[in-house]
Amino acid sequence: MEIWKIQYYNIPMKSVHVFLNSVLLGVIFIGCVSCQVSIPSKQDGFWYPNGIAKRESILIEAFLDPVCPDSRDSWPPLKLALRHYGSRVSLVVHPFPLPYHDNAFISSRALHIINKLNTSATYKLLESFFHQQDKFYGKATFNLSKASVVDEIAKFTSNAIGNSNYAAVKAGFTDPKTDQATRISFKYGCVKGVYGTPFFFVNGFPLPDAGSSLDYKAWRNVLDPLFSPAGQINN
Repeated sequence: MEIWKIQYYNIPMKSVHVFLNSVLLGVIFIGCVSCQVSIPSKQDGFWYPNGIAKRESILIEAFLDPVCPDSRDSWPPLKLALRHYGSRVSLVVHPFPLPYHDNAFISSRALHIINKLNTSATYKLLESFFHQQDKFYGKATFNLSKASVVDEIAKFTSNAIGNSNYAAVKAGFTDPKTDQATRISFKYGCVKGVYGTPFFFVNGFPLPDAGSSLDYKAWRNVLDPLFSPAGQINN
């Protein structure tokens, strides 16, 4: 779409960007569903905190990009909500590397590598990426080769989890299984219709305003009606 036409019709640029991003992810989604997608041997995602969904709990699925500012901003209020509801709510996070975010795939792959080495460190690494996104976004890596970026993220990853297991982390980036796991995360998001981050599902149903962070009040407004006064999940 030509810029002069956008200005003429006075369409906000943010709306244009959302539309173009939706078109891009839509094309990718069509490509994913039109080809044969192999079923993975285990479910995608990282359970928080290192658990599994309880049968009677409400399930939140969060699709997050480690270098996405909106994903970063959505994390603290979601953690507050999880703390409030306790075992009544379960969370699984799926890394969803957006193709227009610098180093999103590499940082998402780092999460899979750490999850394979030490599941208790996965969320610590995710939060480290959120706190220091400026290291891997925009001008910070513009003049670096892919190999250099991988090396920097491997160093960052080993430091973030509090040990010196750099060699194992770096080796993870040459392991085809971690590459495949990261691809599966992206394909799973496409199959679910995810087109931006953060993107949330509650009990399998998508929440509105995808791509925008939810504050604590918004989470309470979503989740409170799902519980009866006695604290039981409504059917």
